Amino acid sequence: MVTSPSVPRLVVAAPSSGSGKTTVATGLMAALAGRGLAVSPHKVGPDYIDPGYHSLATGRVGRNLDAYLCGAELVAPLFLHGARGCDIAVVEGVMGLYDGAAGEGELASTAHVAKLLRAPVVLVVDASSQSRSVAALVHGFVSWDPEVRVGGVILNKVGSDRHEALLREALDSVGVPVLGVLRRAARVETPSRHLGLVPVAERGAQAVEAVAAMAAQVSDGCDLEALVGLARSAGALGCAAWDASEALRSSPPPPPPVPASGTAAPEAPLSALNGPRPQTPDGLKRVAVAGGAAFTFSYAEHSELLAAAGAEVVTFDPLRDEELPEGTRGLVVGGGFPEVYASELSANEPLRKAVAELALSGAPVAAECAGLLYLCRELDGMPMCGVLDASARMSERLTLGYRDAVAVSDSALAVAGTRMRGHEFHRTVVEPGAGAAPAWGMRAPERRVEGFVERGVHASYLHTHWASEPGVARRFVERCRTS
Repeated sequence: MVTSPSVPRLVVAAPSSGSGKTTVATGLMAALAGRGLAVSPHKVGPDYIDPGYHSLATGRVGRNLDAYLCGAELVAPLFLHGARGCDIAVVEGVMGLYDGAAGEGELASTAHVAKLLRAPVVLVVDASSQSRSVAALVHGFVSWDPEVRVGGVILNKVGSDRHEALLREALDSVGVPVLGVLRRAARVETPSRHLGLVPVAERGAQAVEAVAAMAAQVSDGCDLEALVGLARSAGALGCAAWDASEALRSSPPPPPPVPASGTAAPEAPLSALNGPRPQTPDGLKRVAVAGGAAFTFSYAEHSELLAAAGAEVVTFDPLRDEELPEGTRGLVVGGGFPEVYASELSANEPLRKAVAELALSGAPVAAECAGLLYLCRELDGMPMCGVLDASARMSERLTLGYRDAVAVSDSALAVAGTRMRGHEFHRTVVEPGAGAAPAWGMRAPERRVEGFVERGVHASYLHTHWASEPGVARRFVERCRTS
């Protein structure tokens, strides 16, 4: 095994959500990039929105590191894959430092990922309502797990010079250096709504200004040289970088089909539904991937795996484009905010019809969450693609959390029996009609079936990370060839 060279790195964590991790992490990325460093941006957990700000700050693709979705063994290889050719990497944590998957101990927590990366941690503390108590708080986080190395503290929302002096005096007894002090600054705050921050794709110039303000605040208030020095103290990683082609070569063949139980039924062969389909003359397998402001939730590794499996990946914008890319043989519609853009998506009738025609032909279509809503008959009373006999609407209830799932129907992504872990995050409800088999059987935290499998369509609320099961990309591209 060829190991990758060590990459200087640090993890930006906090005692709890709302402490300022995104401001500090994004500002630090942008400040270091502004000094001419190639910065690799990463985010712990399944969050899609923060990586958009990271990409804006660094000019590189923001990547997720999730020990629940991908398995602990892939965290370091995926990190090294994203950090290829970079001078330094900054990893933004999730929630509080030690908060992981519910009921799973440290699994998928920021602390867990920091240990897997052998990376030092910078703790961002909201000091707005405390002085001497900050020492007890930091001491607790430093001593909780000796394997987690907290290399410094950044004090956020400090009110005055006197407040800063009290905080520094208290922290002298803890032995953890203060690497930065940030004053309260409304100019760096980013707007939020029902699922978190408003994505970069929706904010345009405002997002650019916000990231610039974050960079200025971190540059002014933090010791960048000390932070870079801390990053260089990270331990070596004894593994190779993840590679999409190698992942496909080494992934095991899919399990044999398993007869589904209950309402789940094996998918009928495409030949039985639609008759034989010729290949394109050059054998090209073009996969259209939805993008634009309405569909911003995707993992970069999905497109990389599709390309490694032989597909030509082409991005299109359902808000603007009235046709699918020419020669489309498969369609991937990820997550995002179709409820925010329902009227515009509905108004694009030519594209809705094109999507419906592609799905009706038996071509493979993979849709997650927002993609599921887009394929429904309607969303909040507005016509959508009508691929699925289902109606979707906004709800007051937030559905959120990791899921342990198993495929219960053969589909364009997986054969029945394939086990994957995923994540749900939505405030919508889908009321199904009849005809489609479910996509997933949820094993935890509760047992239920979810999603739709019909013809070549696999649609579900469940967000998955294909790096954990590369065979889904291979199967999808193969279906593009045969459909």
